[in-house]
Amino acid sequence: MFGLFVCLLLAVQFSSAQTVDEVIEKYVEAMGGKEKLSSLKSVKMEGAMSVQGNDVTMVTTKLLGVGVRLDISIMGTENYQIFTPEKGWIFMPVQGQEEPTEAPEDMVKYSQAQLDVQGPLFNYAQKGHKAALLGKETVDGAECYKIALTYKSGNTSNYFIDVKTNRINKTTSTRVIQGEEKEIANMFSNYKQNESGYWFPFTSTNMQGEINYSKIETNVAVDEKIFMPK
Repeated sequence: MFGLFVCLLLAVQFSSAQTVDEVIEKYVEAMGGKEKLSSLKSVKMEGAMSVQGNDVTMVTTKLLGVGVRLDISIMGTENYQIFTPEKGWIFMPVQGQEEPTEAPEDMVKYSQAQLDVQGPLFNYAQKGHKAALLGKETVDGAECYKIALTYKSGNTSNYFIDVKTNRINKTTSTRVIQGEEKEIANMFSNYKQNESGYWFPFTSTNMQGEINYSKIETNVAVDEKIFMPK
């Protein structure tokens, strides 16, 4: 009888266990579903944050597989960072730059995930990525599935997906900054649908501070020339 009880208990635990694909499938549904995400080709995000007492406004423009551009307005200067599949450029006059410079190769490699506006977890296997479910962890009081995603490039990131909302609460990755390996964490909250019905976190927190987005547009026309330095 005891043996039968143990077998039944193990059977229940096995049946309730989630696979990485099941967790990602629920995430995709929470973000609008496969058909909705498949139709997402471009994103334009307008946000603001405060850095050391200075107001910063930023506009992020992404075109699927083509490029991502971050325009930053701070202290009366207009700055930008651009990344494409092959190259990247940085122009930060607020730091004294007079001309755009090419971004380091590792920075370009790290930024490739941003070119995927549909999200790296969506159709991850078709994109050449690998995913593994590493169990659960608590993030700010919320129980989350932890997924390790190894990109086609070889870079890796961890995604923490809330077991209740099935949306991403946090991501972590490791980067070498000024010769030192550091973990980069990003927190996501305040999920809302935009006017086109796509779900986005309207608040994002990273090592620089908290970014609040006032407007997120999707499938807007994007001139590819913006992904080249002026």
